[in-house]
Amino acid sequence: MNTKTKISIMILMGFLAVTSCGKKETAPAESTEVNETSTEGEAAPVTSTAENVLVIEGNDQMQFNTNELHAVAGKPITLTLKHVGQIPKEAMGHNLVILKEGTDEAAFALKANEAKAADYIPESEKASIIAHTKLLGGGEEDTIEFTVDKKGTYKFICSFPGHVAMMKGVLIVE
Repeated sequence: MNTKTKISIMILMGFLAVTSCGKKETAPAESTEVNETSTEGEAAPVTSTAENVLVIEGNDQMQFNTNELHAVAGKPITLTLKHVGQIPKEAMGHNLVILKEGTDEAAFALKANEAKAADYIPESEKASIIAHTKLLGGGEEDTIEFTVDKKGTYKFICSFPGHVAMMKGVLIVE
């Protein structure tokens, strides 16, 4: 690794250490209802509207603003991921990958680490994915549409290297 790369990594690590020490932002999205019964420090679950419109945010502190999404089975789901941070996707990219039931998220994430050219969506694991957004940098957003016919609990993650440890949750389809 050359000196310029080492310095860049050290600066990024310092920036992440400084920015991750602040208050967690959990502003609810416009088109969702927020469960007001969560306890201090927990992300409030975001539930769907009758039309299955979901909005979730990722920030520069490697956090989604919720770890729980709700939708109705058999109806189209419109999901928007907003990267509310400012860091470019090369250093702090976020996506949202909804995995099929039974998929090992850690094993998926390990394979995703090697799939930089495909925005960390490994070709070998496409059969394990229900839907995914594009990889986003600060200030960007992506909206996807998909349908889940079977009721169940489906894990979602950010597959950018190292993010799965903090950026994960469940989509509950009822």
